This record gives sequence, structure tokens and C-alpha cells, in this order.
Amino acid sequence: MAEYFPRIGAVRNRARAGQRQNTDRFLPVVAAALLVAAWGGFVLTDHADIFQPTRTETASTQTERGVFSLCGSGKRTTCVVDGDTFHFGGDTVRIADIDTPEVRDYKCAAELKRGQQATARLLALMNAGPFTLEPADRDTDRYGRKLRIVTRNGQSLGQVLVAEGLARTWDGARHPWCQG
Repeated sequence: MAEYFPRIGAVRNRARAGQRQNTDRFLPVVAAALLVAAWGGFVLTDHADIFQPTRTETASTQTERGVFSLCGSGKRTTCVVDGDTFHFGGDTVRIADIDTPEVRDYKCAAELKRGQQATARLLALMNAGPFTLEPADRDTDRYGRKLRIVTRNGQSLGQVLVAEGLARTWDGARHPWCQG
């Protein structure tokens, strides 16, 4: 066989003669792979909290931070549903001080358009930095959503939406968003 494949014969002959094969070139690659695996285990076990929503407790409020996306059809963890509802830390939160147009059960095209704008703006506001969830007059609504006022630096994010014409202050009753 060595006559057909001379290199195979040479390798076989060196191994038989007790010569050392060239495996030293793989040592740096193996060491790097072990280092990356160890670092990955360190990050994912001891420091997994950097990938999760964070909370800082105070007397009656919580300072929060998360990376929000728009809610899809999959698992809803940290995402915005619409202009006044989002999922965070295992809870569905309804912003208690505002009402925004609907994006699902809308009554007219204008309501849908404004609802989409409110949703996009709430997504941007939630991702703009730490926020505080303050208790409202009730803990939950009839759908089991947590009722909270969302603030940043003492300013209601809901009232930001109101000032921008994307929401109205919640007065306890639903009002139509469509004219006529």
C-alpha cells in the first residue's frame, strides 16, 4: 500500500520508529476553545442576570430595566403589546394613567394607525433607559394585568404619550377613537 500512497507509508514508518507526530500545532486551538467554554459557562451561570430584566427595590416602587421588543406570537417575556400594555418580568402590565387606541379590535383605520404609532412610541420609551413601576389605585384590572404608572425621573411615560397626542389620560371609562 505504501507504494501507492507514499505519504501514508512515511507516516506509518515514523510512527513505528517511535518518532513524535506533529500534534503541537493543535495545542493553541484546544487551549483557546477551553478558555472560551469556561468564559461562556461563567457568564451564563454566574452572570445570567445581565440578559434578564433587572429590578432595584425601594419602599413602594421598583426601578426596572429591560430590552423590549414588540410582542409576537411566541412566549411573551419582555415586550410591548400595544400603546398601554407590556409584558415584563413575568407580568402583564397595563399602564394605569392612560388609554391608547387599539391595534387589534380597532373600529376604524385612523384608530389602528394611531394605535400603531402609540405602540412604537411606547417601545422606544421603554428601551430608553431605567424606569419605575409605581402602584396605582388597584393592583390588577379585571383581566389580571398589573396596573402600574410607569415613570422615568419622576415623569409619567403615559403622560408623555398624552402630550404627543398618542394617548389620553385615563378617566375610568373607555371612549371611542373614531369620529362619526
